[in-house]
Amino acid sequence: MRPVQPALQAHLDTGATTLCHCWMVSRQDGTEHGFTDHDRSVTFDGFTYQAASGFTATDIEQNLGLSVDNFDVLGALNSADLNTEDLLARRYDGATLRMYIVNWDDPTQFLLMFKGTIGDTTRNGQRFQAEVRGLSHALEQPVGRVYQHICDAVIGDPQCKVDLTQTQFSGSGSVLTTDGVSTLTTSGLEGFSSEWFSLGRLTWMSGSLQGTTIDIRNHRIDGTDIILDLWEPVLVPINAGDIFDITAGCDKTFETCKAKFSNQLNFQGFPHIPGTDWITGYPNRGEQNDGGPLISS
Repeated sequence: MRPVQPALQAHLDTGATTLCHCWMVSRQDGTEHGFTDHDRSVTFDGFTYQAASGFTATDIEQNLGLSVDNFDVLGALNSADLNTEDLLARRYDGATLRMYIVNWDDPTQFLLMFKGTIGDTTRNGQRFQAEVRGLSHALEQPVGRVYQHICDAVIGDPQCKVDLTQTQFSGSGSVLTTDGVSTLTTSGLEGFSSEWFSLGRLTWMSGSLQGTTIDIRNHRIDGTDIILDLWEPVLVPINAGDIFDITAGCDKTFETCKAKFSNQLNFQGFPHIPGTDWITGYPNRGEQNDGGPLISS
């Protein structure tokens, strides 16, 4: 049971209410935007919620137990705070969303109704639709160690401990040409060998994608061209001269950890763990394993 402010409860009990919905969107880059379905902007709790966005929402689907509560937010891309470029650049992926009901006639009366994260977003012309997932969605994600041959750390994280700010593991460059989809011809990376930045990450320092980070599928050298292939198509225009920072990638094998990063002591995989070939082995009189059981695989 959510606690309701006495003043708001008294307003609800009148049966003739002046309520609206307000949404606070907190992006992962720290930017916060507020929107409302009221016909005028609403200010409460020290923040102004803009009416220009045309936000609406479907019914909230809530369940008992640990099922994920969710609903969809729909709106028009007609606000300076919510535009096509930001949506295509995926600046709202993983953003936190809070939904309130507010007495627009007395904004000191409000109630938090839902908190979750933004999942899949789709766009149709000047309209968008975003899936909002409840907090219990996090309980569906894998937690804990995975016992496997390859490393389960993320390159540069506290478990990996590789310092990606070192000059041998990072660089800066600019775009020369692009196919407009997922391939960039670049300058500024001449001092690095082919494949050095494969599986790495690129952060845009200028242009329409400034501040966003994307994954690199492949880094290759073709004659005098230095080419980066991206994992996903770029939906926002990239222009010649756009500047980026880039960090080296890792294929998560023990050999790469040792040879490329000299970081074998922090390797988070289990390269010597038995594989499925041991499980499917069977006794064979003609073979013996170093004094162990007679098997064949």
